Order: sequence, then structure tokens, then C-alpha cells
Amino acid sequence: MISFKVPFTEIEQRKNNIQIEMQGKGIGGLFIVQRVDLFYFSGTAQNGFLYMPAEGEPLLFIKHYMPRAVKESTIKNIIQINSIKEIPGLIIDYFDKLPDVLGFEFDVLPVKDFNFYKALFTSCNPVDGSPLILNVRKIKSDWEVKQLDSTAEMTQKTFEFMQTAIRPGLTEMEFAGIFETYARKLGHGAKLRARDYQAEAYPWHVLSGKNGGKVGVLDSPSSGEGTSAAFPSGAGNKVIYENEPVMIDFGSILNGYHMDETRMFAIKSMPSRAMEACQAIIEIHDAILEKTKPGITAGELFDHSVTLAEKMGYKKTFLGPPEFKVSFIGHGIGLELIEPPVIAKGREDILEPGMTFALEPKMNFKNEFAAGIESVFLVTQTGTRSISKVPVKIFIC
Repeated sequence: MISFKVPFTEIEQRKNNIQIEMQGKGIGGLFIVQRVDLFYFSGTAQNGFLYMPAEGEPLLFIKHYMPRAVKESTIKNIIQINSIKEIPGLIIDYFDKLPDVLGFEFDVLPVKDFNFYKALFTSCNPVDGSPLILNVRKIKSDWEVKQLDSTAEMTQKTFEFMQTAIRPGLTEMEFAGIFETYARKLGHGAKLRARDYQAEAYPWHVLSGKNGGKVGVLDSPSSGEGTSAAFPSGAGNKVIYENEPVMIDFGSILNGYHMDETRMFAIKSMPSRAMEACQAIIEIHDAILEKTKPGITAGELFDHSVTLAEKMGYKKTFLGPPEFKVSFIGHGIGLELIEPPVIAKGREDILEPGMTFALEPKMNFKNEFAAGIESVFLVTQTGTRSISKVPVKIFIC
């Protein structure tokens, strides 16, 4: 196992941040179950539960595996339990009472589980604590940005490998398996984290030639040809040929932190129509970044991208064909593949320093090809800083 530990100072600052949010909303405690949130606030993703009080030190309850939880977490109070039913009594032992208002992760908690927890904490008024958690998580610390930088270094090496590994005659699925294997050797965890129960957090999409022109391929996460109607994601069985555009969308994870990047490839050459579209999408990408500064809303950036595409003559193809256009050009990213802010039509999320997001303007030429680019950025005090280290260009191999 790679030596990795979230520093005590990180966990302490996260505790302070969420407690400020809780006090502002009148929430006496949070009962944290979801593994990513559990890891964020405790430093471990072992089988357990975290009770975060509005004041005082949190309690981390572990069912399995206590030795590893103690090694990974800097939480002061780590308690071994045999049953979740012990937890209310243990909270009372530490704090003399249960909170009047108890927050839960309503956006991800199954109804069956929530009903069980509600009966367990029968004296508490249950409320949604997810907005508070996501609000704290959306601003990344310097330490978190360094983790994203490390993931970006891994993906940079993987994209360099792709240039040497791609060749005519491979199917999309075969090629995807080759470069994922390489990334796994560098530490890529393969299974991405997604908060939506409908989302397939698939690590890669390979869309070659006409496969990129299929309707719906820009509607993430179910993009790509896929292998069947039961799994319409990722890559398909189409053979990759010379002289056709190939869009590679690679999501990766290292020590919990994600990257999500897309680049256009071609073997030997790319048809002029596709090359012009790829160059145009890079121009749109760069122009959006010039406008990205703290204080601007996500909706403004989306509208700006649409205006740019129309001026460049790509109104019909930008973000999909007219009848199947998607309404987003980017999303926040961190411990989950998609986090706030979502850069989409009508969104009023205000960009702030410390936010990280993947910018992914794309085009779909129906029954022909797809053109797109995606990179990850940090919002700074004055603009943005690229976290992605893969060159923003078209790769002719």
C-alpha cells in the first residue's frame, strides 16, 4: 500500500469549517455515512460512521477495520463498535445528550437506510446536511491542490503513453484497456467516485470516427458506444483506423483525488473538417478561461461559450446536435468526479478562489465525429491556474 495520510491540520481545518456552517444553520450534529464524506472529515474510508457535533471533537465509530482506521485517521476519538445501535448511547456518554437537530446526507442516503437512522435517533429532528458538506468541500486547500497536481502528473504520463500505444487495428476497448493498465501501474485506482446513484463513474471513453458522431455521446456519463444496451458507456468494439479523429476522455484517481481530461488524437493525419473543428474547440476553451475570474457565475461562462461557438459558425454542432444538446460545459472536481460548481446554463454558482473545475467544451457532428477538449483548473485570486499538465493540442501520432 502506498504510504498516504491526510495531515492533522487538514482534518482540523475541515472540522472547523463544517462547524461554522452547522452553527449558522442551527444544526447540532451531522451523522456522516457516505464514504467520500467520511474520508474527507476523518482521513479514513474504513467501514464506519462519523458524528460531527456543532461544537467539540467528532466521534469516529468503526466496525471494520479498527487497526487501519487508527493508522489512517487523526481523529482523537475513535471508537470500536459491534453494532450501529450502540452509537446514540455513546454520543450521550460524550456529550450528555443527542442534538435536537441532526443532519444527514439526504442527497445520497437510501430511503431504507434513512428510515433506520431516523428510528435510531428518534429524539432528533432530521434535516439535510449535504449542502453544508458540499459547500465546505468545494473550496480546496493548498494540500488538496497538491494532491490534484500529483494526479495530473500521473495522467500526463498516461497521455504520453497513449501516443506510443495507439495504432490502427485496435478496437476502442482494446486501446482503452492498454492505457488503463499503464495508468494502474502508476497508481490510478480505476474506480472513480460519483455522488449520483444513476451515474456510472467510468474511467475512460474512446470515440473514434463515426462513433463520436452518435447522438447522445456528449451526454455524460453515458457517453460512448459501449459494449451493449446494458452498458452504453466507455468504449466499444469499433476498430480504430488511420486518418480519423479519435476523442479520448480519461478520468483518473490517485489517493482519492480525480482528474478528468479529454484530448483529440489521430493516426497519421486528421481530415481537414475535423481538424478545423478541433482547433475551434481549443479556441473556445481558451477564451472561456480568459473570462474566468472570481465573482463570475457558472451560467455566465456557459452563455459565453455558446456565443463564441455561434460566432465561429458552430451553432448547430456545439454541445450536440440541435435536438440533443447538453446544457453544461464543465463541473467541479476533487474527491468526487463531479462536484460543485456545475458550469451550466442558468446556474448561479459564483466562482471563488480555491474552487477546482474541469472545463469540457465539445462538439458533435452527427454521424461523422466528435471534437472536444477537457482540462482541470484552479480558480485563483485573479483568474485560473491549470492543474492539468497534458498539452492543450491535437495529437497526431
